[in-house]
Amino acid sequence: MNRHWEKLEYPEILRRLARHTDFSGGEALALALEPTFYLRDAQELLALTSEARLLLEAHPDFALGGVRDIRPLAARAQRGITLQPTELLEVRSTLIGAERVRRMVGRLEAQFPMLADIAARIYPLPGLAEAIARVLDDRGEVRDSASDELSRIRRELRITQDRVQDRLRRLIGSAEVAPYLQEALITRREGRFVIPVQADFKGHVQGIVHDRSSSGATLFVEPAQVVEMNNALRELRLAEEEEVIRLLRVLSATVGQAADEINHTLDALANLDLVLARARYAESMMATAPTLVAVPKMPPTPEADNLHPGTVVRLKGARHPLIDPAQVVPVSIDVMADTHVVVITGPNTGGKTVSLKTVGLLTLMALSGMHIPVDSGSELSCFDAVYADIGDEQSIEQSLSTFSSHLTNILSFLDEVDHRSLVLLDELGAGTDPAEGSALARALLDALRQRRCTIFVATHYPELKLYAHNTPGVQNASMEFDVETLAPTYRLTIGLPGRSNAFAIAQRLGMPQSIVKRAQGMISGEELRAEDMLTDLHNLRIQEVVARDAAREAQGEVDAMRKQLRERLAKIEQERRAILTQAEATAEAEVEALRNELRSLRTKMLLTPVSNAIPALDAVEDELDAVETTIARPEPLVQDAIAEPVRIENRELQAGDVVALLALGIEGVVLDVGAGEVSVQAGSIRTRVSRSDVALVRRGAAPRSESSGISVPTRATSPGVQIDLRGQTVEEALTRLERHIDEAAMASLPWVRIVHGKGTGRLRQEVRRHVANHPLVSSYEEAPLAEGGEGATIIHLVTAR
Repeated sequence: MNRHWEKLEYPEILRRLARHTDFSGGEALALALEPTFYLRDAQELLALTSEARLLLEAHPDFALGGVRDIRPLAARAQRGITLQPTELLEVRSTLIGAERVRRMVGRLEAQFPMLADIAARIYPLPGLAEAIARVLDDRGEVRDSASDELSRIRRELRITQDRVQDRLRRLIGSAEVAPYLQEALITRREGRFVIPVQADFKGHVQGIVHDRSSSGATLFVEPAQVVEMNNALRELRLAEEEEVIRLLRVLSATVGQAADEINHTLDALANLDLVLARARYAESMMATAPTLVAVPKMPPTPEADNLHPGTVVRLKGARHPLIDPAQVVPVSIDVMADTHVVVITGPNTGGKTVSLKTVGLLTLMALSGMHIPVDSGSELSCFDAVYADIGDEQSIEQSLSTFSSHLTNILSFLDEVDHRSLVLLDELGAGTDPAEGSALARALLDALRQRRCTIFVATHYPELKLYAHNTPGVQNASMEFDVETLAPTYRLTIGLPGRSNAFAIAQRLGMPQSIVKRAQGMISGEELRAEDMLTDLHNLRIQEVVARDAAREAQGEVDAMRKQLRERLAKIEQERRAILTQAEATAEAEVEALRNELRSLRTKMLLTPVSNAIPALDAVEDELDAVETTIARPEPLVQDAIAEPVRIENRELQAGDVVALLALGIEGVVLDVGAGEVSVQAGSIRTRVSRSDVALVRRGAAPRSESSGISVPTRATSPGVQIDLRGQTVEEALTRLERHIDEAAMASLPWVRIVHGKGTGRLRQEVRRHVANHPLVSSYEEAPLAEGGEGATIIHLVTAR
């Protein structure tokens, strides 16, 4: 591990990443993960992590369940070593898990192409997994069916064992043996069946003594009558053991033959596990993917004395990944376009070192393909190297002081840095005489600046503040300090140097004013003016922040009001549509009821003989009037808002005028005007409303009066015995059919052939459903084959009496 990365605690990041892996193969890759300094590779790694996060979002339970790192087992099998049943089960479980992952990710290739590319490197080995399953059960026991020979051996073994036990049961129940037994049971010793005999009567039971109890009172004797059967049992067990070993050896050889495929599969699974671990780690940190920016191969031509290398460091709301998320204070590090050296000053324990480590750690994480804990919109250059001098490495053995250890570390990479390097320096020049340390710090910093690398340096030296202020490409930054609470805020401010706050702190702690003034008098006028200038700058910055916060708060209130208004309008619109939809349904139901009534009246009319038509028509007209009066006022139909009507006062309405029904919000045409009421036709609905409930929209021509009565032609014209509905929609066809049936009934036709065609069968189905309940149709049937078959239907009409 690079020692500069260790100073930034990068190994701890890898340990936390490894906790999110599913098996040891992925864990090993996580612990050995190193940044890549090639832009395309780093961008691909970040894209893989983003894709894995989307996969886990869509399938939260996705994991490499059952997978183990079986590469060592495959290597042993390849060398001819026989694997144990539990190890073979691990191989089977891993192969099944690998195949499941391959198939699942493969099905999602369109959504997750990069992950599918990794999964495609998994070798399918179903034959090997099935071979193991045929030999071993889930407990690792070799199945009887593993081979014909093993099946035969175990069958004979069971038979022989039953014979031995049956013979022993008869012995322990016999009068010759039972009195001498310690207890009537059969047990085993050294793999042979024996019975417990009292030691005092060992001569009364002939056989072989295999063991005795701890007290010596019981001897475990194999009776002579079962010795041969126990021998046969032993031989069968040895044969069983040999067959089991042979089967395991064959399976192990098969695993060894597939060792290369297994290794490739486990490599793919380990890579996939690492990608998923990066995704889970990113979710735990609420991280985002930064934008990586290429560093020019050759540094840009310097402008004046500005040696900017063309790099970018823009971290918005950056959080140190190793600090408790509940306590970490985000810092925004947005270096200006013409700045490549940032000098951070501020109080001790104020967060300078944490800020340096945050920049270094997040850079290494991003180049390793990890999302980083920053806000969206963050950018980082793809540096070629990251160098860090952070922490105290003084050594007694090497006679190194704090100053020497820092200097030795800096000298180790001083000749290696270039415009593609990121350098992080903590307490540059500390640990020696302040004057000499300050001078050396400025010289080192200027030497590194001349090499055009990107530098972040933390220091206490005030001279470096002036250096940053006066040098092109160098910018001050500071860690804020709350004088009231005497505590750091851990917030980084780019563009302002840090203040010492020594006099303010002394006053807050109760130091006499006279001592503080005397101390201030010992400071040079130039230093006091510089401190006053910093105070003014800080005050201006505070005012700027307050104004910005006020603007954000106002904007937030506006956004909240806008959102609330949108929600209210959406709710109103939803309620309006619900009301109008319900009204439409109600109106449609009422219209349908009217149609049914009219159809019934029409049927009565058509079935009435012509000689009796006049009295019958009077009754029909009475019924029509009754039906019309039962129709309730319809609810408003769904339609766009109409133009604002002009209310007409003291003017007479006339038939044909277009009016607005004020209570309903719809338009209609005036049919007739009565005393205080108006009859209005709105769409297919006619209603009568009060004069005060309508307003004139525009004048119109009087509509042609339609008679409400029903006339019966004395002589009807035949519409023909056939109607062709092919090529029409269902609605058009049924409308034509209804008219044709009416005319056919008026003309006293006995039947009509309806040609609807075959097609999908929908038109035929709707036609037959319509005529099945029609009052003028007595029956219907499919046309004979010669007249159209399934493509036509013949209906028989009700004849007039």
